Amino acid sequence: MTLDQFKAARSVLQGVIRTTNLIHSPALSKSCGNQVYLKPENMQVTGAYKIRGAYYKISTLSDDEKSRGLITASAGNHAQGLAYAAQAAGVPATIVMPTTTPLVKVNNTKDYGANVILHGEVFDEAAEKATQLAQEEGLTYVPPFNDLQVATGQGTIAYEIFQDLPDVDVILVPIGGGGLAAGVSTLAKLLNPNVTVIGVEPEGAASMKASLEAGHVVTLPTANTIADGVAVKTPGDLVFPYVQKNVDHIITIPDAELVEAFLDVMEKHKMVVENSGLLTVAALKHLDFQGKNVVSVLSGGNMDVITMASLVQHGLIIRGRIFTFSVLLPDRPGELMRVSALLAQHNGNIIKLEHNQFVNINRQNGVELKVTLEAFGQDHKQEILNSLRSEGYSVHEVKTADFYN
Repeated sequence: MTLDQFKAARSVLQGVIRTTNLIHSPALSKSCGNQVYLKPENMQVTGAYKIRGAYYKISTLSDDEKSRGLITASAGNHAQGLAYAAQAAGVPATIVMPTTTPLVKVNNTKDYGANVILHGEVFDEAAEKATQLAQEEGLTYVPPFNDLQVATGQGTIAYEIFQDLPDVDVILVPIGGGGLAAGVSTLAKLLNPNVTVIGVEPEGAASMKASLEAGHVVTLPTANTIADGVAVKTPGDLVFPYVQKNVDHIITIPDAELVEAFLDVMEKHKMVVENSGLLTVAALKHLDFQGKNVVSVLSGGNMDVITMASLVQHGLIIRGRIFTFSVLLPDRPGELMRVSALLAQHNGNIIKLEHNQFVNINRQNGVELKVTLEAFGQDHKQEILNSLRSEGYSVHEVKTADFYN
């Protein structure tokens, strides 16, 4: 990938993609001690950065390659990008997607006119099927990340970052197969060799980190993460040398931190960002420096409503803003009122209440009261629980797995 190739890609994409201007985040800046800017590719055409690489790749294909029809494998965002680009070029496209792909991504891909095949539980299994179909039916395979022209298209993100923030110090970029990281890091280093590029992977699918440590591409036994867009067991061997050369290091993130990052972005910036795009937000807490200009690339925002609702619920639970407790009460009039008054005194807002008189035959502890409350956070939650205990109640906090499953 050369500077001239990146310039050619930028020219092809002009007028096709949306320029996603950086958004300064005072809240995230304060939390990590750096000046944080978000690169909102969740606002891109098709809802993710993938349109860049897919559209540019198709522009480089011969008429014969296009006439045979296109095929690819994707966890969702490349699928939509390729389907959109193929429709614009008047070329038929077939997309093989894992069966675990969120419904919103499947439906959006179909809406762009592509034929969708669901196969396998992870990207790698879908990719094997797509490769097989390409050979059997003579289709032109367009890789989602392991292709230098695709990676060149993705790398145009770096042009926009430097245009908005010429003195950027650090760029955080999500890594799945490595195409985005290869493109962005390579162009970023060409524009400013002193810029630091940090890749971010989920702990359960850190295939690039494992490959870099081994010095060659390796395959993980599993890719287990809620960040479906980067659930890749084997990174691309063609883009690997560019990541190896231009990505300074990698941070890995546990899934639980993505849940909190979702709340941060939604509440502070009113944006929906999918789990793979939240990796770079979660990574801000892991930075070992301060006072830098940091750009977090939000790679996409294609999240289905059910997943969104689950993230909100679990995020509120993690932060102590929703919790459930149970307590055994004497079976006599007024006990429920007594507990309710105590909760009101401490500003606990009741969401759900279950009052069961048939727990046991001991009327001194014969009623189980199970209450779900809204609180202001962990400190307020502990204040409420402690107040109940100080009044002589034996309180048991009901954990998420116990109550919501």
